[in-house]
Amino acid sequence: MNVKAKLSGFGSMARGWRVLRGMWVAGVLGATAWSAQAQSTAPLKEVTFLLAAPPGELAFAPFMLAQSKGYYAQEGLKIRWITVHGGAAVGKQLAAGNGDIGDALGDTAIILRNNGIPVKGVALLGGHPLHQFITRADRNIAQASDLKGKTLSVMSYEDTSYYVTLGILAAGKLSKSDVTIYAGGPNGVWQDVANGRSDGLVGTPEWGARVEETGVKVHYRPTDQLTPGMGQAIIASDKKIASDPETIARFVKATMKAMSEIEADPVAASKAYVAAVPTYADKLDFVTKVLTYYAKYVFPSRLRPGEFDPAIVAHVQNSYVDKKVVRSAQPVESLYTNQFIPESK
Repeated sequence: MNVKAKLSGFGSMARGWRVLRGMWVAGVLGATAWSAQAQSTAPLKEVTFLLAAPPGELAFAPFMLAQSKGYYAQEGLKIRWITVHGGAAVGKQLAAGNGDIGDALGDTAIILRNNGIPVKGVALLGGHPLHQFITRADRNIAQASDLKGKTLSVMSYEDTSYYVTLGILAAGKLSKSDVTIYAGGPNGVWQDVANGRSDGLVGTPEWGARVEETGVKVHYRPTDQLTPGMGQAIIASDKKIASDPETIARFVKATMKAMSEIEADPVAASKAYVAAVPTYADKLDFVTKVLTYYAKYVFPSRLRPGEFDPAIVAHVQNSYVDKKVVRSAQPVESLYTNQFIPESK
C-alpha cells in the first residue's frame, strides 16, 4: 500500500471546515427547532457539533431527527453543525478547542489517546459496530485472507474506518502492504465499488445500499465478525467534559431519544426523515431500507441506550494493541464515560 496514515498535521483542518449554514440546516432542519424555541422565552445555548462526514449521511439520522423534531431546542440547545474529514479529525479539533462535541466511533478515543489527544466517548449509538465490511459479490471474497492483492475503499485515512480496515487485514494475517486502499471521501468510497475500481469498502450500511442501487450485488458483514469494534459515538474533550457537563448531558438525552425512536419504528422514522430533508423526498424506500438495517443490526444493545460496556471497550483496545494498530493500552476508564447516559424508563 502506498499511503501512510498520519495523526498529526491537522492544524490546517480548521481552515478547511465547511460550515453547514445553508438550506440543509438552517432552512430544512431548523424550522422545527425554531418553532420549539418560539415556545420558550429562554434563549437557546449555541453548541458547535463536529460531524465526521456531510450531514446527509444516514448514519447521522439520530442527530438530524433530533434536530428536526425540536429535541435539542427542548433541551435549550441550538446546534451549529460543522463537517470535518473523519472521526480522528473530529477528535483532534475538539481537543484543540475548535468545537464542543462531535461524532466519531467508540474506537476513536483508543487511537487518539495513544497519540496524546485527550478525548473520550460520552455516548454510543448502538451496541454493534457502525462500520460494515461490504464486498462486491463477483470478487469472491469469503474471508479476510481473500483480500490479498485486492483493493478496498475507506472514506479517508483520518477516518476510523481506515483503522478498522487494518484490523480486518490483521484478522487475515495480512498487512496494508498486501492491499491497495483508496480514500474516496463520502461519495467516492461507494462509487469506486460500484464502478469496479475497488473490490469492497469498509463503511456505513448506506454506502452498500448506494452500490446496490447501481445494480451491483454486494455482501454485508458486520466488522465485529472479523475484528472487535464499536458503534458510532458522541465524543468530547476531557476539558469540555469537566467544564460543561450539563450541555453534553442535554445533547446526549435528545440524541438518544431520536435513536430509540428509529430502533422502535424505522418505518415511521424514515417517513419523518424524508419529510424533514427534501433531498430525500423521493427516496423513502431507500431510507427505510437503510434505517431498518440500523434498527436491526446496529442500534440494539443489552445496555441502556448510549451506554458503553467496559468489557467491550477493553476487548477492542486489546485487539488494537495486539494487531499493532496502536502502541499501548490506555486505562479503560480514560476512553469513555457513562455519566451522561439517561436512566431507562
